[in-house]
Amino acid sequence: MLTTRGRLLVIRHGETEWSRVGRHTGRTDIPLTAEGEQRAEALATRFSGWAPSLVLCSPLQRARRTAELAGFRATIDDDLLEWDYGDYEGRTTDEIRENLGDPDWTVWTTRRGLGESADAVGERVHRVIDRVRPTVDRGDDVVLVAHAHVLRILTAVWLGLAPAYGARFVLAAAGTGVLGYERDVPALRSWNA
Repeated sequence: MLTTRGRLLVIRHGETEWSRVGRHTGRTDIPLTAEGEQRAEALATRFSGWAPSLVLCSPLQRARRTAELAGFRATIDDDLLEWDYGDYEGRTTDEIRENLGDPDWTVWTTRRGLGESADAVGERVHRVIDRVRPTVDRGDDVVLVAHAHVLRILTAVWLGLAPAYGARFVLAAAGTGVLGYERDVPALRSWNA
């Protein structure tokens, strides 16, 4: 007998001043721009047919506001906080590379100066997946509203990959992805669609 599983919709928060210019925005709690609010509102129309059984959201205002404007009543989940960038918070990759004298630096490959590693973020998203998988497996939809890097890592982990593979899943501001299954295999159903 074929069972129908639900879907896991991931939504990145709308644009902020920092995301617009490429600053690493981890735990700094900044609001959406006017453009970010407009794009979050557009999600409400796009996903009006979804009736999720569970909506989880990062506690930071940019994610909470995106969930609200998209029409979702969310439960706060601290495990959906963005990556703690430590010394790199508020800085762009180009600034960091110049300061360090390392033209190849990325948050995905460095081990120094971060508040937490990609693997530590992976542990957090494993807990989120453990919470939502029973809901998805019984055929209900789940929505997660959070931040770029944490959702990229969550996607990698959902697919059975190491957290650092999240580097390969670029997610735009107010971008979305749908995770689910292809038969019994965790799969990426759509991305930035």
